[in-house]
Amino acid sequence: MKKLLFIALSAGFLIFALAAYMQSRPTPKNARIYQALKAYSPYYLEKRFGGLQIRSKTDKGFKEKPDNAEVFHRFEALEKAWAKKHLNLHGSHLIVHDLNGTQLGVIELKTPDEKAFVHTYYGL
Repeated sequence: MKKLLFIALSAGFLIFALAAYMQSRPTPKNARIYQALKAYSPYYLEKRFGGLQIRSKTDKGFKEKPDNAEVFHRFEALEKAWAKKHLNLHGSHLIVHDLNGTQLGVIELKTPDEKAFVHTYYGL
């Protein structure tokens, strides 16, 4: 009976750990588009002893410390909010604007997967 209890508890903890891991994973991203937009995005992840924190390049006082299970989801929410204000999609070109509406850059979307990524991840 003790062996069965140990196996059941081990399996339960393993299932719980896998569920927590699957829930805290970041959304898959298109590498080329995401890396190109990363240069314009004001948010970045900073490693610290207790985990990750979200910082801003434009506002030095901005600092968020969500718990480790939610850090990627919160980071994605901030990126999506930024994209709603600063990104425009015209045909197969993704145009990046600043707060004044000045064009900072243009990224050409070459494949249907890149267009799908922009629609699903950034909601454009």
